[in-house]
Amino acid sequence: QVQLVESGGGLVQAGGSLRLSCAASGRSLSSYAMGWFRQYPGMEREFVAGIMWGGVDTFYADPVKGRFTVSRDDARNTAYLQMNSLKPEDTAVYYCAATYGIVSRETTAYRYWGQGTQVTVSS
Repeated sequence: QVQLVESGGGLVQAGGSLRLSCAASGRSLSSYAMGWFRQYPGMEREFVAGIMWGGVDTFYADPVKGRFTVSRDDARNTAYLQMNSLKPEDTAVYYCAATYGIVSRETTAYRYWGQGTQVTVSS
């Protein structure tokens, strides 16, 4: 079992930055691909970014390309999502997820999920 806990969410003005962390316990994350998703009220979770084991291959949804950066520190058993140039439309609950496979844009591919952290961007 892998337990994931997100942190780092909060309220920020448009144009600002936040860094989300996803700390894992139970097992090493080094063999897992990690994904970040977000969810708007009443909507399905959508893929934001992902990073493969090894940390070399990263993937981004078009709306966040060039603004968000996904990374991982397997020594700390933690994944990160650096969010810059935030926009009001980035306001959502953000989730990290782990899969013992490859990065996928589908939520069904991920076995383990965190509880989510709220990001609110004011205009």
